[in-house]
Parts: sequence; C-alpha cells; structure tokens
Amino acid sequence: MKKVLITGGAGNIGSSLVRGLLETDKHHVTVLDNLSTGSIQNLPENSLENFNFVNGDVNRLKDVNKIFNDYNFDYVFHYAALVGVDRTQKNPLKVLEDIEGIKNILNLSVENNVDRVFYSSSSEVYGEPVEVPQNEITTPLNSKLPYAIVKSVGESFMRTFHDHHGVDFTIMRFFNTYGPRQKNDFVISKFIELALRNEDLTIYGDGTQTRSFLHVADNIEFTIKILEEKKLINDVVNVGSDVEIKIIDLAKLIIKTLKSKSKIIFLPPLKEGDMTRRKPDISKMKTVFKKEIISLEDGIKDAASSNLLRSN
Repeated sequence: MKKVLITGGAGNIGSSLVRGLLETDKHHVTVLDNLSTGSIQNLPENSLENFNFVNGDVNRLKDVNKIFNDYNFDYVFHYAALVGVDRTQKNPLKVLEDIEGIKNILNLSVENNVDRVFYSSSSEVYGEPVEVPQNEITTPLNSKLPYAIVKSVGESFMRTFHDHHGVDFTIMRFFNTYGPRQKNDFVISKFIELALRNEDLTIYGDGTQTRSFLHVADNIEFTIKILEEKKLINDVVNVGSDVEIKIIDLAKLIIKTLKSKSKIIFLPPLKEGDMTRRKPDISKMKTVFKKEIISLEDGIKDAASSNLLRSN
C-alpha cells in the first residue's frame, strides 16, 4: 500500500482526493491541514486504518518534519495554500508565507526519497490573457498578484529541485474547480447558496468576464489516473474545462437550473484580481483524460443538492 501525504487535504479539492484515493484501496493517506480555510467535516473518520489527519501548518517546519519522520511517504500532494481572491488580496504577507511550505515539502521530500511531488498551481499564474486558450508552453506567466506569484515561484522550485536533487514532480494548473465541499466564497458555491435562498446574486462589473469550470469529480479522476499510470512526470498541465462562460451567463444558468427567484445585482468592478478571460488549452489533459467532462448544468445540480443536505 502506497503512503500518500496531502497538505491542505481538508479543502474542496484535497478532501475529494482523499476520498478518491481511499476508494482505490491502494493507498494509506495522511492529511496535514491547519483548518484555516478547510473543514474537518470534509474528511473521513480518523479511525480508518488507512487514513489519518494531523492538524498542523505546512509553513512551520517542525509540524511537517514530524509527519515525514512518522511516515515513509511515497507521494506528496502539496495543496495547502491561502486561497480566494478577496482573502489573498487582504492578506498578501500571509500569501508570501506559503513559500516556506513549498520549501519545507521539497527539502523533506529529498531527505525522505519521495517518489513524486504533485503541486497544485493555478490558472492565476497566467494573469491577464495574452492568448486564448491559455497554453502551458506558449502562454507567458504575467500575473502581478502575490497569490499568483507564489504559485509561479512554487513551479520554479519544483523544476529546480528536480534538476538538482532528482525529485520527480507534476505541476497542475487548476482552473476553477468547484464541487459539493467548496466554501461559499467562490463564485459557483456562492451563487448556488444565494439562489437556493432566492437572494440576490451580486456580480462585480458588467459580468462579461469569463471563466471555465471543472467539477471536482473530473479533477480527482484525472489526478488519480496520472498517479497510477505514471503520466505527465516532470511536466505541467492545465486541469480544467475548455467550455468558457461569462459570469453573467453563469448567474442566469444557476437561477434557471435551480428555478430560483433570485435577481442579479451589479457592483463596481474589483480594482484588481478579476481577470477578463479564463479558458485553458486542455489538449495535454485530454491525452490522459479521454471521457466527456461533467456538464456545468449537471455539476450545478450536484453541488446544489449537497448544499441542501448541509443546510438540513
């Protein structure tokens, strides 16, 4: 049984990966999370033989060093990070602290002969689009926001540690992954919660900014495939959907799908951080993940049904 560490494993994507790996019956999973944005409710019972949760901060060396000493990890998924546009812009110095976590993970992975480190980067590294769709090789990384810069720095750390220490890596640039465990400070989960209560949906600007959304189930299925099939080693890959939608149309779709009485209210545009377009080139992802991506309509229904269960 392979031993896996997931930092930030109590968040939306991390906790879904935990459950996906446990379902394979091939992995012992350890989660390290300080619960600053994640939730213990997202995780399985700590009494499972092949799972355990450790409350700790990956940015503190003593926290992460202890679990590396306790377990001989084969794989590490470094998902821990301060996330959310509003949260990261209000706490730029906290964002910069995440560089320490990246260094801790890589140094300890070298010392403990970890086979491969999976790094959760972000579409934010692309900044304002200079080409659409955004391609892993040809599109420059030009964001000036601290969150995106730290993600880009993390990518450089992955490559450098591979070159100098031989640590294998996979960099995954996530494009707006949504799902039933996502907190309501992200656009789909926020809109769904408001629509279920028939409250106004608020949009910054005129709503013509675009995004592409991937259901977390597809994200996890892809991730487990590249793990088990040993694909995309020492490579970077966009992980997302190539279906682009305007935020105004997303709001209308959620209202229609949930048969809500909500109205759409427009607020002044954000000063920074609200990029005009997001659409990934997912041709590399599709070389591994050949199935049809879950439609936005079906994904909204799934996330809404989970929201109703949590509120009851």
